[in-house]
Amino acid sequence: MRVVDQVADLVWAGFLGTQHLAGIGVSQQFTQMAWTFRNGIDTAQRAMVSRAVGMGDIPLANHVVFQATTLSAIYFTFVGIFGFVFTETMLQAFGVSDEVIEKAAPYMRLQWVGQFGFGFQMLWGQALSASGDTLTPMKSTMVSRFLHMGLSPLFIFGPLWFPEMGLQGAALASMLANSCGGLINLHALVVGKSRLQLRLSEYRFDPAILWQLAKIGTPAAVNGMERSMAQLILVRLVTPFGDNALAAYTVTRRVEMFSNLGSAGLGMASGIIVGQSLGAGKPQRARETVLWATAYVVLIKSIFCTVLFLFPELFLSLFTRDEELLEIASIWLRIQIFAYLAMGVSQVAMQSFMTAGATMFPAVVTLIAVWGIELPLSLLFSQTLGMGQYGIAVGISIATCARLFFYVPYFFSGRWLRAKVFKEEQLAPAAQPAAT
Repeated sequence: MRVVDQVADLVWAGFLGTQHLAGIGVSQQFTQMAWTFRNGIDTAQRAMVSRAVGMGDIPLANHVVFQATTLSAIYFTFVGIFGFVFTETMLQAFGVSDEVIEKAAPYMRLQWVGQFGFGFQMLWGQALSASGDTLTPMKSTMVSRFLHMGLSPLFIFGPLWFPEMGLQGAALASMLANSCGGLINLHALVVGKSRLQLRLSEYRFDPAILWQLAKIGTPAAVNGMERSMAQLILVRLVTPFGDNALAAYTVTRRVEMFSNLGSAGLGMASGIIVGQSLGAGKPQRARETVLWATAYVVLIKSIFCTVLFLFPELFLSLFTRDEELLEIASIWLRIQIFAYLAMGVSQVAMQSFMTAGATMFPAVVTLIAVWGIELPLSLLFSQTLGMGQYGIAVGISIATCARLFFYVPYFFSGRWLRAKVFKEEQLAPAAQPAAT
């Protein structure tokens, strides 16, 4: 969902110019890092709720959602304030030109404020999905996406009586749209349209569950943070090659994220079924689910990547009409095409392992792939070996494909099937809300 937001913002930024496109890309890298770290809470909640639902313990699942909401609210408050205050400082630290900072800073500040609406929309949507209700989150996503796409050009360009806000208008549209989507998910949780039903009278602060959420979610959060930090460092490596190179990097990363939408969805669905299957004591069904999801991803990605390789301008022209930028970005895209396919398989494996509760192994794999392969090779190819900006694309591709050499053996080892997400004392009476 966030990918669609970012892609839509990039499309409108392309009408404003290359500096706007580069600025919005850099801004999204910072806010993406904050979002991916918070995503660890989503992952832990998804693992615990799906396992509780599989065990038939709905009160425990409700209780987990309450605690995940508490933890998210604390996180949003601290990160939102920090990001809003230090926006320009972060952009300057990465060598972004003054012209790009001028365009990006207002957009980025409002994005930090918008973390609240988007984060709770995701959190509550994930809770519903983990319980088996995927329809309500889909409705929420559709409403917020239509609102975002409809409001963005109005706030950016200022037709009729709307204010002309430039890039900041895209951030405002996203914030309003995500807040509406979040309310849809919350309404479903409160009125009990799914298996879950939250009653404020049953809320109680539970340090033990909060600790379990943090314990499971921290490796997943670090996993996302590692990738986002690496992308920021890659931005620093790309920046010396000029605004066109930075814009090309930005656009191709968004195409990559867009290409991952199908695999991310299948990976999440696979993980939810895995969690519920393990809760019901059916590990073989969990294993078969991952294999089927992988087969679907390979089929879909193979078709998409073939079209993308043959006609890169067809996709890139959505973001820019600049001929020089299109030429540069097409080379970036073709270099990374095989990595897109490998990433699809990795996403299914990673989401399935993490929703099973085995969050540490994907974090270690990301650590090795990013810091041991991707960044060193990108630096080596782009500077030492003189490949320029395209050496960075080569380094990214090799590191992405390398993940499969870790995930495939781990899957067949079956260790992920034995991960624990609850302590024994949390499984029955302890999970019930305190009497009022």
